[in-house]
Amino acid sequence: MRLKSHIFVSSLLRRAFSLGGYAAVLRKGADDAGAIFIRQRTRLGTETLFAPAPQNFFADEIDLGRKFEVRLHDSEADKVDAALASEIRFDPDCWIVEIELDDCGDLFEVVSQDGASRP
Repeated sequence: MRLKSHIFVSSLLRRAFSLGGYAAVLRKGADDAGAIFIRQRTRLGTETLFAPAPQNFFADEIDLGRKFEVRLHDSEADKVDAALASEIRFDPDCWIVEIELDDCGDLFEVVSQDGASRP
């Protein structure tokens, strides 16, 4: 069983604050298994949208962590808004978390298109 969404989000918020950033839940989803989307804002005014990685990025059923992929990189806010609106229509139980940090560091695992992951 994978870590519940509300626990992952709570931990993510605390870790973002510990790095000197700001984080907030913009939309609360299903407590147990809601998909989590992370909206990262930088001081330059650009945003990156992280979405749940497809299941093929998980090595096996024992992998209980959450992995993300970059859906939009250094985009304008209206593009991120449109993408999130589409995701909400598709999955009304999703979470949206906003983080204001220039570098998310190792707050969550991001996979690349080739399947490699970075912290």
